[in-house]
Amino acid sequence: MNIALFDFDGTITNTDTFTKFILFAANKRKINVGKIILLPTIVKYKLGRLHGSEIRKKVYNFAFKGTNERQLRIKGEAFSELMIPNYIRSNAFEKIKWHQQRGDIVVIVSASLDLYLSPWCTKYGLDLICTKVDVVDGILTGNYLNDDCSGITKKQLVEQKYNLSNFDTIYAYGDTLEDEELLSLADERFYQYF
Repeated sequence: MNIALFDFDGTITNTDTFTKFILFAANKRKINVGKIILLPTIVKYKLGRLHGSEIRKKVYNFAFKGTNERQLRIKGEAFSELMIPNYIRSNAFEKIKWHQQRGDIVVIVSASLDLYLSPWCTKYGLDLICTKVDVVDGILTGNYLNDDCSGITKKQLVEQKYNLSNFDTIYAYGDTLEDEELLSLADERFYQYF
């Protein structure tokens, strides 16, 4: 049996769905205020002085801290159903189906949020390892349950969930430096393949 590990944003999709989801689901007033308050952080990121994981944490916290989990999960399901199909690369989705038809386990490994990736993966029978949101008494804390699922964390979470020595061939697909560690797990690596 084989396993295929796919990054999501930029690999399966042609865009960054994390930002698209923030704009889709966050309170519009918070978005407008956030554009001002987070401007120095955004500039640092654009200049390469801040990692993607750091800006995602700050943006997520600002947008959703104190939000009702149930309401946001409903928005996540809507985003998954209505928006994600617009961003999927057809050749990437064909490769996912190809792996499934062969009987391979297909895992999405992403820094994006479980709020919208979980319903999408469930719909297509895909395993999921991603950034999970922290919730206390039905309210989002603004923090992640686990770390931002990028870089070395992607590799660690895959190794925690799967005994990779049980697989004949490990495939991995990624498109940025945040995927290097994920790709390092594979026998067959595909960088910016789609």
